[in-house]
Amino acid sequence: MKNIKVLGTGCANCKTTMKLIEDAAKEKGVEIGLEKVEDIQAIMGYGVMSTPGVVVDGKVVHAGGVPGRDKIAGWLAA
Repeated sequence: MKNIKVLGTGCANCKTTMKLIEDAAKEKGVEIGLEKVEDIQAIMGYGVMSTPGVVVDGKVVHAGGVPGRDKIAGWLAA
């Protein structure tokens, strides 16, 4: 199971990113643990300065803007 965290304060892009990841995991039949991190100190702890940020299994894989479906599929496949 992949552990995925979406870092952001709750903006529309953060919500869209969460939904895209959920949908992609369902389509691919991949089990994920999806968590929303809204605490600014925690987000900065990952070194992310622009949101949304995405952390997969403890590694920052994206920061700033909504990730594309292909990028998300790559995270789920790796």
